[in-house]
Amino acid sequence: MAVRVFRDHEAGRAFILSNRNMGQTELSPRMRDGVRSVFGEDLTAEQVVDRILADVRASGDAALRHYTSAIDQVDLEDIRVSAGEFDEARAEVPPEMREALQFSADRIRAFHERQHIGSWIDPRPEGTLGQIVRPLDRIGVYAPGGTAPYPSSLLMTAVPASVAGVGEIIVCAPPERDGRVAAVTLVAAEIAGVTAVYKLGGAQAIGAMAYGTTSVPKVDKILGPGNIFVVLAKRRVYGEVDIDSLPGPTETVLIADDSADPELTTADLLAQAEHDPMASAILLTTSDELARAVEAQIEEQLEHLSRAEIASESLDRNGAIVVVPDLSAAFDIANDYAPEHLCLLIDDPWSQIGKVRHAGGIFLGEDSPEVIGDYTAGPSHVMPTGRTARFSSPVNMLDFVKVISVIGLAPDTLDVVGPPAIRVAEAEGLTAHAAAVRRRLERRGRR
Repeated sequence: MAVRVFRDHEAGRAFILSNRNMGQTELSPRMRDGVRSVFGEDLTAEQVVDRILADVRASGDAALRHYTSAIDQVDLEDIRVSAGEFDEARAEVPPEMREALQFSADRIRAFHERQHIGSWIDPRPEGTLGQIVRPLDRIGVYAPGGTAPYPSSLLMTAVPASVAGVGEIIVCAPPERDGRVAAVTLVAAEIAGVTAVYKLGGAQAIGAMAYGTTSVPKVDKILGPGNIFVVLAKRRVYGEVDIDSLPGPTETVLIADDSADPELTTADLLAQAEHDPMASAILLTTSDELARAVEAQIEEQLEHLSRAEIASESLDRNGAIVVVPDLSAAFDIANDYAPEHLCLLIDDPWSQIGKVRHAGGIFLGEDSPEVIGDYTAGPSHVMPTGRTARFSSPVNMLDFVKVISVIGLAPDTLDVVGPPAIRVAEAEGLTAHAAAVRRRLERRGRR
């Protein structure tokens, strides 16, 4: 495996920006085989999702049981995780793991408690304006399983919802072959204050939360990452419910100068690359010496990784080292890329933070690695991908509240704000709007 190294930074920029594949929904050969075994025919990812969602909407729990059996090879009795299963999970997870999850949850909670926005009412002689902030009634979190459970993602979504005061937080997580949800996921759910957990994965889980069934309540918003079927299902149900985002493969850009440690720089690239073959790990550096050292270190460090094959494929597909003429060129490329994670492994990173326009999260210096952001820093690690950091934010407490405007005008104020409103309404051809104001002004004039 050899990561691409670009010493022409414009060629590097072109590769990085063209290699996003965010709209790609083509299924792998393994996924296509799975589709044929479940549906008896070849279907696109979109067709699979449309069929599953339609079945869940029409047949509810029966569809959930059917697809869980067909896809996960699990025959469900109770869809909801029982209290006894929580007890078993608590006993199964080692104390030190429970302590680590609690430590992470405490830091996530402390960070998001600082984000509160409040209701306000501004009474003035001309009338009162204001806003009322209310938490959502019920949200649903998708906790992916697949090759491994990710309790950290559950905490990063459910804890901010709890801070916001959401009434009910439900979780859907795919069952393992023994019919149970991973014990560490259940412990994380309990720590986060989740109301209920359901043994459901894939598009059927999204449909259950969006439409509601006998067993699964309908939610107001769905959050959490997942595979292509989960992402497409979230896209389809948007409008029926709100969603957080349509997450794509994870991505990190490292900007480094000659002060960066090659060993740590390489370790950070590989930590990103081991997520998924589609993950992107990019190094932009002003130092050709660092580029050469990192290129050599990659081969050496890969030998010691349990997911070396995945990390190697990720770097081969999407990784790059780009030598840039100066830090300004590096920040220009990074801002065009708008990465999920931007790591500044440079001398005095705080002096450069003003150059960042687009990023999900900024990690300042070698003592603030992105990996700590994944687990115990405090801000949610659910961040925008695929250039959506240009206009969106990481999951945070504000995702779980809504603002209701308050308008209570004094009688005399209508004399001031009414006539302009009439003119605008008539320009829009909305004569009933204009009349509703004009009648009030005329009535006031007759008094």
